[in-house]
This record gives sequence, C-alpha cells and structure tokens, in this order.
Amino acid sequence: MTATGAVAGLIALQAVIDGHLRAALLWLIACQILDGLDGPIARRLDVRIHAARIDGHILDLVVDYLTCVVVPIALLVRLGLLPKHYEVLVAGAIFLSSALWFARTDLETEDHWFNGFPAVWNLAVPTFLILDASEKQVLFFSVILCISQLTNFKLPHLVRVVKFRKITLPLTVLYLIDLTVLSWQYSDKNGSNPNIIETALLLGIPVYITSIGIWRTWFSDRT
Repeated sequence: MTATGAVAGLIALQAVIDGHLRAALLWLIACQILDGLDGPIARRLDVRIHAARIDGHILDLVVDYLTCVVVPIALLVRLGLLPKHYEVLVAGAIFLSSALWFARTDLETEDHWFNGFPAVWNLAVPTFLILDASEKQVLFFSVILCISQLTNFKLPHLVRVVKFRKITLPLTVLYLIDLTVLSWQYSDKNGSNPNIIETALLLGIPVYITSIGIWRTWFSDRT
C-alpha cells in the first residue's frame, strides 16, 4: 500500500506536466490519504514479522519525498506561483531542506511529534493555489516553512499523537474533505472560489495544528 503511493505520485506528476491541475490536486490528496492509512494498517498486520525483508519506514520516506516534495514543488514551479527569477532558488532550497529533514535521526519524538515542518508540501502548495495567494505570500510562507524544517518546532503526527487526538483527528478529516471538495471544483479559468466557511477551514485547521505545536514546543513541560 505504501509503495502504491509512488504510482499515485507519478500520475500526479504527469498531470502537472500535462497541465491538468484539478487531476494533479486530486492525486496529491490520494497520496496523502494513502500515507495516512498505510501506517495504522501496517502496525495492525505486524508487517515487520510478515514482510521482514521490507523496511516500511525507509519505503515510507522514499515515497513521501516523491509525493510530498517533488510533485508539489513541480506544481509550484509549473504554475509560476513564485516571483520570477526566484523559482529555482526557492525550489532548490525546499528540495535541500526537505532532504535534510527526511534524513534527520530525530525526525520524530517518542510520543510521535515531528521535529520541524514535516515536509507536507502536498498540502501547502494546493492551499496556495486554491486561495489564489500572491507571489510574495507564496515566497514568504515557503521560506518560513523551509527554515522550520531544520528546527525543533514540534508538530503532531495527525494519526499517532494521543494528546488532543479527539479534536485533531476529526479536524484532519474535515480539512481533507474541504481540500478535496475545493480541488474537485478547481478550474483553470475560475479557480475554486472557496466561500467563507471553506476558507476558514482551510486556514483555521493549520492554525490549530500550529497552536498545539507551540504548546508542545515551549509549554508542555511546564504544565
């Protein structure tokens, strides 16, 4: 199931190359859903015992780099969302910082919080596109996220972190539904045109995730 994500990533990349933006957005969401489901299923089936020759963790990192970094950054450059003359510089910085993040020995804490932005560019880039962010806004947030990958700022594994799970997991599902609907509605001429509620969900839930990340990073040991 994890390896299948690489195939979905290839289809998404082909959609980017062909300029089929809605298809690219939807396939990126499919990649994210596969990535969210494969871990719980693997743990339930004890794949370390039944598929001992396959290291699921390494496989997951390889596939994630393709689907969460390579394809969405190709989309970012293909659409010209960054200021001119900065595309290659920023894309290169994202590839570099993401490669370093995936190679971190402290990538995840024992209680399943990620150290640094967990390279989910497959969610960030579609959000830039759907919300019609300006080139300067895309540049600003791309640089911030890029730098944060090299920090110890904590962000939760949305499935495995126990703390706040009763809130976080439903909000994650709601976020993916919202992103899927807006991606399905996307057109080259009109975009997605999200309403106030859809925009609030698309922005508010990441703000919530960041907020609990602030709590975990700087305040959890004090409470």
